[in-house]
Amino acid sequence: MTEINDKCLEVFPNWLRTLDEDVKVLFDALLDHNLGDEPRRFLTGGINYLFKSLDLIPDGIDDIGYMDDAFVLRLAAKSTLEGDIGAIDPELLGRLGRLANDAELIREFLGPDTFARLDKYTRDLRKGAARGRTVDEIMEDATVMREFSAEVVGFIKDYKSPGFTKDEKNLIKLKAFFEAKLPK
Repeated sequence: MTEINDKCLEVFPNWLRTLDEDVKVLFDALLDHNLGDEPRRFLTGGINYLFKSLDLIPDGIDDIGYMDDAFVLRLAAKSTLEGDIGAIDPELLGRLGRLANDAELIREFLGPDTFARLDKYTRDLRKGAARGRTVDEIMEDATVMREFSAEVVGFIKDYKSPGFTKDEKNLIKLKAFFEAKLPK
């Protein structure tokens, strides 16, 4: 086993265990109106990805079903911090930074080409939709934002961390999904 695989097998189960907390970090940042519009779009797109019916890896797949969500949240945090973050709360900034820093492990794991495709895919989520609502509708329509917020809070409350067997086969499956499903 390679050093990067060892590290991923150690870290990825933690990402699944904290997915609800990570969603809350992005959601708290989204609600901070000191943040610029474009970074808020990245956050909204990343969170809205949780509700896509056809995401990159179906959530029901044992061990790896929520890993794409964990990856997308981290890349959304990275994109957010690359923009106009305004006078965002310093504690919240630190929490976002922790997630954004994880993007480097994703890059090492996926390799530069697949990582670039995932990064572009994640950035483009700001133009996308899930459950019939676009990112712009969430940000501009108070009723849609309330509905979205209720779903996010429900996800955070109801999320049950799936297991992640520390088996290299899970990493092979994970990479294969990203390589096959991400647009070229």
